[in-house]
Amino acid sequence: MKRLLNVLFVTSQGAYLHRERESVVVVVGGETRLRVPVHTLEGIVCFGQVSVSPPLMGLCAEQGVAISFLSRNGRFWARVQGPVSGNVLLRRTQYRVADDPEGSARIGQAVIIAKLHNSRAVLLRLMRSHPSVPGIAEVSQAASHIAGLLRALDSPQSLGTIRGIEGEAARRYFQVFDHLILAQKGDFSLRERSRRPPLDNVNALLSFVYTLLAYDVSSALESVGLDPAVGFLHRDRPGRPGLALDIMEELRPYLADRLVLSLINLKQVTGKGFQRTETGAVNMSDETRKQVIKAYQERKREEIVHPFLKEKMEIGLLPYAQALLLARYLRGDIEGYPPFLWR
Repeated sequence: MKRLLNVLFVTSQGAYLHRERESVVVVVGGETRLRVPVHTLEGIVCFGQVSVSPPLMGLCAEQGVAISFLSRNGRFWARVQGPVSGNVLLRRTQYRVADDPEGSARIGQAVIIAKLHNSRAVLLRLMRSHPSVPGIAEVSQAASHIAGLLRALDSPQSLGTIRGIEGEAARRYFQVFDHLILAQKGDFSLRERSRRPPLDNVNALLSFVYTLLAYDVSSALESVGLDPAVGFLHRDRPGRPGLALDIMEELRPYLADRLVLSLINLKQVTGKGFQRTETGAVNMSDETRKQVIKAYQERKREEIVHPFLKEKMEIGLLPYAQALLLARYLRGDIEGYPPFLWR
């Protein structure tokens, strides 16, 4: 399994990254802010107006360090990486399964079962720890509704049916998500999920953390030889990492949604760190963005026992564990793909 290494997130606007021997050097305003050996990095993620020298791109390509460019709000722009490595037979199998509706549905159904299970677990956790908060009855009803949708997935379903069930579950989940926010209600509330652009502070946080998670999942898939662009639930679309979005579904509630709730409820972020533009979109300040990245990295260092592998690992390794299990399933080493089920 791939060792959990560091991802360098560059958020300072106007930063310039260049090569110095075998190291990455970050310069801001003519001052060197950071120097890090390239072999210690898993990837580099640049937000907004950040430049990278061609020699550094070449060094990163040689060392297998992908460089991703995103907008300041976390929207994916481009990715620079070296030659694709991995087992060509595994990728050919992945492409064949992606072209087979039944094969895609088997994997997609496992993923959505895990997403619904984990989403429901987030709701049940609130019910246990805060049984008297306002809206607890609505949360309980949503949890019961999602349980009913889970039962509908007890038998094999078509891709269309699976997507419909997932959509209904997501709708009910986000209908009560606001009740999970226990602090700073004046600055943080969620009426509905809005993506492009995010229209409130909570949506801005969710979208940004989902972007960080998508990057980690894409890297994990590449590390085991899978193609992040070819998914089973999310069909091919230029520039969209379909398979990464698939695997993200089962990890969103546990890794991303819980982090967002902690950031708000523990007041690690405040309303002052968000600005509304003339178009109605909400942007995070650079300082808030750095705080979210720091919390995300700290969260990844916490440990969990993987429910299927029965091994203790850092939470940041979950995308790699799921990528490895998916690769094993596609190779025929195991009978089914075991998604991550939070217990």
